[in-house]
Amino acid sequence: MKRVIDEIRHVGLYDLVLQDVQKLTGKEKPSEAEVEEALRKEPQILRDYMQTTVEYNLSNIHLRDIEIESIDPACKESAEKINENLVTLREIEKYTLDFEQSSTLVLIFSVEFFVLFSVQYFIVLLDLKAYQWYIYGVFALSILWAWLFAKKERKKYETNNAQYEKLYEETLALIDTLERQGCVKKEALYIESSDEHI
Repeated sequence: MKRVIDEIRHVGLYDLVLQDVQKLTGKEKPSEAEVEEALRKEPQILRDYMQTTVEYNLSNIHLRDIEIESIDPACKESAEKINENLVTLREIEKYTLDFEQSSTLVLIFSVEFFVLFSVQYFIVLLDLKAYQWYIYGVFALSILWAWLFAKKERKKYETNNAQYEKLYEETLALIDTLERQGCVKKEALYIESSDEHI
């Protein structure tokens, strides 16, 4: 959580998130404790932070992989499972975005606008009015395709988001178990800063 608080306070990428914290606290430069309290009071602020991070192809997973070679053999299987989960979490993290705000939906709309302008171009500028119903038919089919594709992608987002949530909780539980067994220290796994943000 410390990394999140520091990034909200000091990294320009999160200025909009910081503005929400400032509104909530009523202070221009909120302290770490005030940012932490704002995150607890308003979960939407944390979701906005996470959304911004994923939109810029950064990761919200602030944990490094466990070095298998340096771990107690009794804990090796759980450590390998944690590393496996972290790889999967990083791969499907992009599906934690709201589908309505995803680049996938923007791409679908962009293609449809291109098709619409192409239809108008063919009919008006190329004087193909005799074929306009065929051209409008192609446009109607493209709208149907876009709707079906968007529906399929929304389902993919929902499925992967549910898998992400489940895997995330499972991974945290495994880390807690390994920490109780004395195999790892959770603090040693945290990535406190990232060159990606500099």
